[in-house]
Amino acid sequence: MGELLEVTDITAGYGDGPAILDGAHLTVEPGKVHCIIGPNGAGKSTLLKAIAGMLKIRKGEVRFKGERLNGLRPDQIMRRGIAFVPQERALFPKMTVRENLRMGGYILEDKHELERRIDEVCERFPILKERAHQRAGTMSGGQQQTLAMARTMIIRPAIVMLDEPSLGLAPKIVQEMFDIMAMMARDGITILLVEQNALWGLRNADWGVVLDLGRTLFEGPAREVLSDERIQELYLGGKRAA
Repeated sequence: MGELLEVTDITAGYGDGPAILDGAHLTVEPGKVHCIIGPNGAGKSTLLKAIAGMLKIRKGEVRFKGERLNGLRPDQIMRRGIAFVPQERALFPKMTVRENLRMGGYILEDKHELERRIDEVCERFPILKERAHQRAGTMSGGQQQTLAMARTMIIRPAIVMLDEPSLGLAPKIVQEMFDIMAMMARDGITILLVEQNALWGLRNADWGVVLDLGRTLFEGPAREVLSDERIQELYLGGKRAA
């Protein structure tokens, strides 16, 4: 099966500042969980933002289903089927769970279809159905992350990009987040995530990408990334993955 998303030698940064990405590349195949690892400052979050259209790509290109995305606005990229959940989750804390889900489908013109999709998501995630009228800002961190991930499903995207979904969560809740990703992948949604907990991320992924100093050093099956001794030493704390 061919690539769903191709990032080819892109250079990008913030405003007129120095380049954070300098020749990064990435291949995303449909229906798989892809995990990007690397040290702080490697450009991992910057890469997701560049794909999402939040940063101008200075060189190189991003192609989705063969279409060049360079220069498109974030809303245009989302309409094509790429959803992005940033580190801060970008929820509306004073709105209810259901209102947040509704905002996730603001691009849908058929409001009856929107409500039907919200009902489907609530059936899929019982905690959201149970808390439908609770303000998002009063939920636990894990519940908020579940809401942020579930909200992307309203537009039925081809790719969901997640920036540090495990940040600040207890280990039990982190595994629940990865279980949700696996469920989304089984539903045909491709996952591209940045994960600081490299071991955890790779063990729950199909494909691994190592980014450092704005460049892609290695990409391949997650099991190969986990078993590579040099990558273990530099990026996995020197621990041999089980």
